[in-house]
Amino acid sequence: MRNERGDAARRGGILLLLPVQVALMTGLGLLITIPLAGRWPLSAEDGVNRAFAAHRGEPATELSEWLSLLASTQSVIGLSLLCVAALLLLPRVAWRREAAFLALSVAAQSAVFLLVTLVVERSRPDVPHLDPAPPTSSFPSGHVGAATALFGGLATIAATRLHGVRRVLAVGALALIPVAVALSRLYRGMHHPSDVLGGLLNGACTLFVVGCALLLPARSRRDDASRSDTTSEAALPATRTPADTDTDAGDDPEGLRAGRVVVVRHPHSCDDELAERVRSVLSHRGHPDQVWTATSADDPSGGLASRIGDTGTTLVVACGGDGTVRACAEALAGTDIALAVVPCGTGNLLARNLRLPADPAKALDAALSGRTTRIDMGRLSGDRLEPARFTVMAGAGLDAAMVRDASDRLKERVGWAAYVVSAFGHLRDPRMRLSIRLDDGAELERRARMVVIGNVGTLQGGLPLLPDARPDSGRLDMVLLDPRGAAGWLVAAGHVMSRALPGRASTPTRTPAGAVAGGALEYFNAARIDIRFSKPQPRELDGDAVASGAHLTAEVEPGALRLCLPTPRPSVADASVSEGGAVTTAG
Repeated sequence: MRNERGDAARRGGILLLLPVQVALMTGLGLLITIPLAGRWPLSAEDGVNRAFAAHRGEPATELSEWLSLLASTQSVIGLSLLCVAALLLLPRVAWRREAAFLALSVAAQSAVFLLVTLVVERSRPDVPHLDPAPPTSSFPSGHVGAATALFGGLATIAATRLHGVRRVLAVGALALIPVAVALSRLYRGMHHPSDVLGGLLNGACTLFVVGCALLLPARSRRDDASRSDTTSEAALPATRTPADTDTDAGDDPEGLRAGRVVVVRHPHSCDDELAERVRSVLSHRGHPDQVWTATSADDPSGGLASRIGDTGTTLVVACGGDGTVRACAEALAGTDIALAVVPCGTGNLLARNLRLPADPAKALDAALSGRTTRIDMGRLSGDRLEPARFTVMAGAGLDAAMVRDASDRLKERVGWAAYVVSAFGHLRDPRMRLSIRLDDGAELERRARMVVIGNVGTLQGGLPLLPDARPDSGRLDMVLLDPRGAAGWLVAAGHVMSRALPGRASTPTRTPAGAVAGGALEYFNAARIDIRFSKPQPRELDGDAVASGAHLTAEVEPGALRLCLPTPRPSVADASVSEGGAVTTAG
């Protein structure tokens, strides 16, 4: 059974879908205001607004005014506070979970709305307005989004708490209010039809994400967690692979021989306070002999290769992001020196995929209290590219351009969300022509906007871009992203997000090789992947931009890296066998 801390962490992971919602709503708004403006059905929106304006009458005008007032900022805040207080005070046992769900839904919807309007600019309909026009963009409708979050949230609570006729009447009445508010905003000339639909979508998505995080019954969450843990642990090598020639970790509680520790520190990611915590954890775990070295732009491993010669080094600690980890792993590949990860960079994708704690010092402590095991690495080569290894992903096209053009200042302020902002500037980049050869197979001709080759497969927010990628499989997974138009982007995003839903992540079956999501995504799996582009494309390696080029070859190096990982938590469940043959204990 999960403890409270683990349950809270899982809920927090689901809420990380909210930044993805911001990105999707922003992308939808930009599509509506730029490439799709003037095209059907958007070209018919002006006629809808003129029709509403031409049929205004006194009773309908008064009703629309009342509905708009009901969904105004002041009313929504006041009603939300009253409802939250009622949920906490009126029942004999306070409905704390429902109160938190309602408050967070309303607040999150407002935050998403404000962030979207910072990027999307859309003027109000060209008809007489019955209300003063707010300074925010017409897309999405803030009134409709707020009404959906508040009254849709109350309808959700009613559906889970009431029974019989009362539930039907309450849910029906509450669910109709956002629709009535949407019509009132059209009637009063304040929004285009697509604006109110965007408001409904924004509110509904917020309720869905927050509801998954807070309203799943406790028993279902525990069951889902148990199944998810079994699969997630199976995604890691819990026992030695054939490539592992280490002595049995059972001879040493930490799986490490006593010796020198080299700590590679990224000076910006790992500040003095964190460095002191890392020193403390290492000393507490029996590693007082420490040598520290700092990374630089010219040497991202801090001269690690020269420090691990004949010095008796048994452990390297990488304090930084995926780039620092990759540089250290490059130097350690094929050796018996273990690597421990202190995730304190922008992405930290390897740590996320290995399910290390988010707190950097706690991640180190957990890793050193566990065992060592071997994971695969990928080896990338190509034109204008020195052969290099990767632990997470490599790619070309949109994702590489996104990494290359992400603002360093914005990354310092908002973290990995800076990549989302950068991606919007490349949504209209031309598709790539490429040919693919998997192992010794025939050459395949494709078009795509993005190619990602992964040793692991989960992105920020828990999004499984490569849901079957395993770091101990002896194979590399690859996905081609090729959405066509706005609908294609939405279908692709929906497919990836659906894999992150509770219960879906624990699905034991593999994603079928081939195209899914209407052809927007196509999956492949091989030990060697050779790609040739019709012209040079931007490329990236573990989140760092590398030289553009027209050729990429990725090969797997099974068991190349010895890694410190936390010990799987014991469970009443029996040991399970993962697809790659590794025996794990469900935690």
